[in-house]
Amino acid sequence: MTRLSPRLAQATPVTVDHGEGCYLHGTDGRRYLDFTAGIGVTSTGHCHPHVVEAAQKQVGSLIHGQYTTVMHKPLLELVDKLGEVLPEGLDSVFFANSGSEAVEASLRLSRQATGRPNVIVFHGGFHGRTVATATMTTSGTRFSAGFSPLMGGVHVAPFPNPYRYGWTEEQATDFALQELDYIFATLTSPEETAAFVVEPVLGEGGYVPGNTRFFQGLRERADRHGILLVMDEIQTGFGRTGKFFGHQHFDVRPDIITIAKGLASGFPLSGIAASEELMSKAWPGSQGGTYGGNAVSCAAAVATLEVIEKEGLVANAAARGVQLLEGARRLADGGIGDVRGLGLLVGSEFTASDGVADRPRATGAQQLAAKKGLLLLTCGAHMNVVRMIPPLIVTEQQVDDALGIWGEVLQEV
Repeated sequence: MTRLSPRLAQATPVTVDHGEGCYLHGTDGRRYLDFTAGIGVTSTGHCHPHVVEAAQKQVGSLIHGQYTTVMHKPLLELVDKLGEVLPEGLDSVFFANSGSEAVEASLRLSRQATGRPNVIVFHGGFHGRTVATATMTTSGTRFSAGFSPLMGGVHVAPFPNPYRYGWTEEQATDFALQELDYIFATLTSPEETAAFVVEPVLGEGGYVPGNTRFFQGLRERADRHGILLVMDEIQTGFGRTGKFFGHQHFDVRPDIITIAKGLASGFPLSGIAASEELMSKAWPGSQGGTYGGNAVSCAAAVATLEVIEKEGLVANAAARGVQLLEGARRLADGGIGDVRGLGLLVGSEFTASDGVADRPRATGAQQLAAKKGLLLLTCGAHMNVVRMIPPLIVTEQQVDDALGIWGEVLQEV
């Protein structure tokens, strides 16, 4: 009998029969409040009627029209729709399938446009699982171990993580920017550095938000040295943080953004956005792909953007995010060292009394929550951060329900 790979570890014991809104219904007959959202993907909830209708209609007319062979209407509609929400100046887009592909596309464009070989990423970042993006990932060695040699030209700078360093935000930011300048002096000269690639909020790295001074420090150095600033918005984009894109919290202008996850409510679609001037510096033949810009995925993405706008989901994410973060902080006990986040990205970091990461208790809490009907995930270098990522449609009552279960979990685990 053929089976799935034994290395595909399942985070919860649930086998899904169907999903609806913020809930998954298991084959066991139970209903689960889903605060994983497919790792931040089902932004409009499971099977939103408008998205389902758009996808069903598209399946009946065109499933696949390879977009360097023919053009199709959903792709053109999506380009126009994205023009309404993309940051000013980012007026050219390229589509792929996965977040890893999008990051690689941004890397390729950065190197080709600048003629420089090196990139700087930031400690704790997650950018994908391919050889290039795993090299750029430092949220955990599990993503890059065992298939060396990895890609050359990647250098790692600190991310301002106050809790990890035991400092204030100001101290952590001073350190991060000073060390970045030291990297210029010792590892990669600015003249050989093509891009900074950074998440507005560390995702797999533990749900650590950046801050305005840090990102503006990156922008200033990028402008001074002709370096491109790539914001990896794969997890933070499309309203997740309470603004349409995560970097908008920090008053910073990116040269390239990468997008995926919440763009199409579960259909595989990713891409990058840049100015047309910058995008035109990509070498001929360097952008393409068999499935990129799939017609059904594009139709679903157009519908997703319509739902986000019509239902006010960015504002809802902001309000429910405050409710969730404040509630998680109120419930935190002595075994939780830090509760942090931005919008509907909230993480609780479990730490033992001696200050060591407490992965067993974090795992126990996540598993017990699933038994009680609340689906959560863990993240962080030591997998000791329990993260909450509900769909953007989550209601005040559903957040209260989740916090009620989480409070019970913390009392029992």
